Amino acid sequence: MIETILGGGVIGSLIGGAFRLAPEVLKWLDRKNERSHELAMFDRQCQLEQARGAQKLAEIGAERDMAIDSGVIGAFQTALQQQTEMVKAAGGRVASLSASVRPVMTYYLLLLYGAVKAASVVLALDAGDSIAHVLPKHWTADDMALLCGVVNYWIMDRTLAKRGLA
Repeated sequence: MIETILGGGVIGSLIGGAFRLAPEVLKWLDRKNERSHELAMFDRQCQLEQARGAQKLAEIGAERDMAIDSGVIGAFQTALQQQTEMVKAAGGRVASLSASVRPVMTYYLLLLYGAVKAASVVLALDAGDSIAHVLPKHWTADDMALLCGVVNYWIMDRTLAKRGLA
């Protein structure tokens, strides 16, 4: 009887059932992999949409900043035009006084700045430092930038304006 059970139908039925069940297990595993792949693709699409949204917000912010800057520049130009018209309407002495404000302020600020720098150098020298040690500490990149800005405004800007290049 054992030979009949083992040799005939039971083992064959079990093996046949396992082979019929194998494709269903493989389909189930494949669907599981498909769902995880779709989930990963959905996550990547969400990340892409977030990046697109951030980029769009940055573009909107840049456009807003540009519009604000354009408005500020326009207001500044209007104010300068109104000031020029008022000075012309006021007459010659007022125009001369108005034209002398910027140069006089420049001279004043440069003299005051130079006096402060000279006083700090003198104090450092009185404290016992050598001139070779003091000067590099008291003439920095900021000082050079200030000097270059003044020179560019008073010399280069005027020269380019006379030639019609500015």
